[in-house]
Amino acid sequence: MASSWRRTIGNLRSFVGNSMGGVRGGANLASWVVAGTLAYYLWVKPSQDLKREQEERAALAALDPNRYVEKRKPIPDPQVTGLIYGNKNRSSKSEE
Repeated sequence: MASSWRRTIGNLRSFVGNSMGGVRGGANLASWVVAGTLAYYLWVKPSQDLKREQEERAALAALDPNRYVEKRKPIPDPQVTGLIYGNKNRSSKSEE
């Protein structure tokens, strides 16, 4: 009876070891450290920085709504500026 639970534990350890790539020891630990570091710097840290920046902007906007200005370049109207073909140098009123 004692050997059956040992066999179960051994099978479980073997399954876990194989599911993690089958690499044992320091190489396995090093690969997990590299993967965790990459995941942190590619996904976790940018999302935290973005959230912190949005919270700072919201706090600044709530503090004084007249002082805060969103820094964004306005989009020009293509009809007025003549960017659409055929609308160059035309006045808004029809001339006859």
